[in-house]
Amino acid sequence: MAIERWDPFREAISLRDAMSTLLQESFIRPNSLLTQDGLASLPLDLSETEDEFVVKASLPGVRPEDVQITVQGETLSIRGESKAEEEKKGAQWHVGERRSGTLQRSVTLPTPVDSDRAQAQFEHGVLTLTLPKSEAARPRQIRIGGATGSHAAAGDGHK
Repeated sequence: MAIERWDPFREAISLRDAMSTLLQESFIRPNSLLTQDGLASLPLDLSETEDEFVVKASLPGVRPEDVQITVQGETLSIRGESKAEEEKKGAQWHVGERRSGTLQRSVTLPTPVDSDRAQAQFEHGVLTLTLPKSEAARPRQIRIGGATGSHAAAGDGHK
């Protein structure tokens, strides 16, 4: 058995290799956005005011007629489908990263909404929903009823 001299630089990797590995491992790949059933998750923002909820959802490459919005109870569901372009014969692809398929998301809202008064706008691939809260879900002020002035005066005499 031969004794070999230890060289600390033999096991070191270059800074370039280390950075390359770090970036590859931390980069979010498009496939990671897929849910268990193969549908892509739909990114959205949800905000609330006293009277309504506002939802903004990103649907890149989806036409407005290919979007389905449903409200059932307190659950809002948005589904959009983008279709792949037909391949042209004789075309040679160099890069093909644009996605096609179905985007879907369901969220539970904190309170019921009045879906009859809901509004939807779609501009530049962003769906904006304005969902008014139902009348039953809005806060109500309760006035205190009770002792009138005559009862209060009668009560003072029994001390």
